[in-house]
Amino acid sequence: MPDAGEALALLQLLARRGTPQPGAALARELGIPRSSTYRLLGVLRDAGFVTHSPDDRRWGLGVAAYELGSAYTRQEPLQRVALPTIRRLVDEVQQNAHLAMLHGRDVLYVIEERAPGRPMLVTDVGVRLPAPLTASGLALLAAQPTAQVRALFPSRAEFVQRQGVGPTSLTALRSELAQVRRRGYAIENGSVTPGIASIAACVFDHTGQPAAGLACTFGADLPDSDRDDLVAQVQASAESLSHRLGHRA
Repeated sequence: MPDAGEALALLQLLARRGTPQPGAALARELGIPRSSTYRLLGVLRDAGFVTHSPDDRRWGLGVAAYELGSAYTRQEPLQRVALPTIRRLVDEVQQNAHLAMLHGRDVLYVIEERAPGRPMLVTDVGVRLPAPLTASGLALLAAQPTAQVRALFPSRAEFVQRQGVGPTSLTALRSELAQVRRRGYAIENGSVTPGIASIAACVFDHTGQPAAGLACTFGADLPDSDRDDLVAQVQASAESLSHRLGHRA
């Protein structure tokens, strides 16, 4: 039982820090012997709850920790709060819209609202897709600390392509995320479904943490003027939902 308490303390400390930390610093702050700290970190790493970067010898939260966090935030309250905003957006723009949450290196779709006459999509509720291939995923990853993105994608093996497109390295992903941050929204064009594009903005919770990606999906041949209007609507809806979740910019 002491080991369980110390393991939880390690996870809580990494969550509070927000960026990967040296093992020695974790041991010192928690008052745990270094040998015990590294043993526990090894167990947590094997279970996927932490990840280790050999380049700078730091430990960060792993995919399993993200899955636990997203399992909590996927509960019905967020969906209940978000659904009116999503439906209002669909009515205004007459395009399909959805809400997705980060689930490790994937996004999980938790709300999907379709506009009349628009095509069926693969982004149905419960579907998971690689985050770097989706607008929602890019919007969420762009809001993460740089070190956490590195922890999620430590090597090329973690990158998955669909339709033969998408980033294949951390360098390429970082370049895309920098563009997302400069624009204030994410866009993907044909990386999930040929001929279909998506625009997404990040939704933040009351602590200022990224909670979900709100996106609209449309035909890639949509005129630029209509696309600009869609960007503004998606950003406004994401800001409105963030406000409803208690976020104050």
